[in-house]
Amino acid sequence: MSNPPESVYVQPKVIHNATITLADPDPAWPDLFTREADRITTALRRPALAVEHVGSTSVPGLAAKPIIDIALVVADSADEAAYVPDLEAAGYVLHVREPGWHEHRLLKREMPKIHLHVFTTGSSEVARMLLFRDRLRSRPDERERYESTKRELAAKRWTHVQDYADAKSEVVEGILARGAEA
Repeated sequence: MSNPPESVYVQPKVIHNATITLADPDPAWPDLFTREADRITTALRRPALAVEHVGSTSVPGLAAKPIIDIALVVADSADEAAYVPDLEAAGYVLHVREPGWHEHRLLKREMPKIHLHVFTTGSSEVARMLLFRDRLRSRPDERERYESTKRELAAKRWTHVQDYADAKSEVVEGILARGAEA
């Protein structure tokens, strides 16, 4: 069995080599998402199948890196010609292609700071992101457990921000497992 293709960094991978800065919960985050969702849907020639606020900024009361994470579902995320030029015209920059991981594409926008995660319709990763978000929204105990883990890990130095994200995997998987049981 062959390994899936590796991530392709369209933009240079950034060396972080620092701790992670978490911001206190900001009531403006949902409004930022709404504005960006409108920008995205207006920019696309083909309709988005879903645009969802995901990640820590989508959970009221949760400290987060001040980056709005958005999941965009399209017919085929591998068909970049169908959406990337439209999103680039709206100020997004393609950063990463991950053909071996749900055909994920990551586009970024700096002002405001947005990470746009593009997936193909039916991707199990979108359902997973939504389950995690909804579990944190509905269960204060899970939100507190996750925030405690984030704060502990954020205090450490990380070569890449993804290393910090990966270090949270065990607690994330536990929350997802309990959410799936519910």
